[in-house]
Amino acid sequence: MRSALSETLVELASRDERILLLTGDHGYSLFDDFRRMCPSQYINAGVAEQNMVGVASGLARAGFRPIVYGLSAFIPIRVLEQIKLDIAHDDLPVIFIGDGAGFVYSHLGTSHQSTEDIACARSIPNLNVFSPADAQETRRCFSIAYQLSKPVYIRVGKADLGTVHSKPITAELGDLITLKPGKSGNLALLATGSMVSTAQQLCESEFPRASLYTAPFIKPINDEQLIGICRTSSAVITLEEHSIFGGFGSVVAEIASAYAPTRIFRIGVADRFSEYCGSYGYLLKEHGLDFESVKKRISSFIDSSI
Repeated sequence: MRSALSETLVELASRDERILLLTGDHGYSLFDDFRRMCPSQYINAGVAEQNMVGVASGLARAGFRPIVYGLSAFIPIRVLEQIKLDIAHDDLPVIFIGDGAGFVYSHLGTSHQSTEDIACARSIPNLNVFSPADAQETRRCFSIAYQLSKPVYIRVGKADLGTVHSKPITAELGDLITLKPGKSGNLALLATGSMVSTAQQLCESEFPRASLYTAPFIKPINDEQLIGICRTSSAVITLEEHSIFGGFGSVVAEIASAYAPTRIFRIGVADRFSEYCGSYGYLLKEHGLDFESVKKRISSFIDSSI
């Protein structure tokens, strides 16, 4: 995903000299190609993320297309007020990249772990929220974000969890992408970001009758498509490396409760911080998001629903 991110930024900036990449003193190796190919379009704003968003606002008003990069614990969390008032309020064409979402920066502790960014970002008017799962979804999300010319937050999680799509995708804004169709009345798994690969493994080995969808777009989302999935499924399981409060699972539950009530089981981060520091794999296990834990949680839900 990170390679796709770097390549896409270079491609966009090479075609459009209005694009300026701003970073808060992060991502040096990630932007080696960008700095070499588009040196005049790169700005290191230093460890001053709130000021960086203000700079992006001014640049957008002057006709530029700023792309603001940072760790998701800082972009959007640390600068939420600036995004709300400086960018979203006036619907300015700024793309925000929050890298390392979820538990990726595991050893750095709670200050660098971001499991609330979707909830915070999607509550801000005019701000679109994207959550790609692999390189192809990353490219498509950036293509749509550029075409929108509106505020967009792109959430980037773990980079090396495997390929979801073997070829470029053509999903439109808001669409859920069918990875595995299922028959009416079967279980449906809906996943976003880093949890899509786990959902794929579960469908292949544990729940072969289930349908599977990936959701690269959190806001907006295709309500009609989602309602159809809820109406034709015996139950819906949502998976995300994010809090169960206000995230992707909440989006699904909110829409389903109004138009297509069904059983929905949200798998995500509970209402707690990490108890210990450790590897990324360790933290997924601590929070019940590793493969075995998720399998048990879904099985228990199915058993309790019979």
